[in-house]
Amino acid sequence: MILLRLFIAFVEVGAFAFGGGYAALPLIERVIVHRYGWLSMMEMTDVVSISQVTPGPIAINAATFVGMRVAGLPGAIVASFATVLPQTILLFIIGIFFFRGKRPTTIDHAFLALRPGVAGLIGVATVSIFISAIFLSTSPIVIDPVALVAFSVVLILRIKRVNLFPLVFLGAGIGLLGHLVEYLTGTGASPR
Repeated sequence: MILLRLFIAFVEVGAFAFGGGYAALPLIERVIVHRYGWLSMMEMTDVVSISQVTPGPIAINAATFVGMRVAGLPGAIVASFATVLPQTILLFIIGIFFFRGKRPTTIDHAFLALRPGVAGLIGVATVSIFISAIFLSTSPIVIDPVALVAFSVVLILRIKRVNLFPLVFLGAGIGLLGHLVEYLTGTGASPR
């Protein structure tokens, strides 16, 4: 039964995840965190982080991780397959038009119309991940100072066009160092 629920959940994610992984994050969050409760929002943020440092698309990486967590290896396989199935079918259908030399303008207009929506979905995902990464609590508002420092340093360096790879390690290093200092001094915030 759980494998069927995983399949249905990730077919939905795959079917409506236009615009890439970041655009799919609000949908993944809604299905995985809010509807089924398979992960907490904090765990979802961890999935996004893990998905960024492992090769492959974020939606498939997230599906594999969630499937493994919920139902072991069979769950990982089912969730990963379900994520790619709808868009693979859609790709074949659209590919028929492109390779026959009959590129319909309707498809071009649909792709143009999707761009603002995808940008909005990426914005929603950004805000959601930012809140769960920076704030220990939102009622009352409690900010994790180490996370805020790591975010600020990495953001500033990325704006200055520092390569992404070192920034991942820098952010992780700041987080580890900051929480080690908090632990040693006894000033750390309560664990998430």
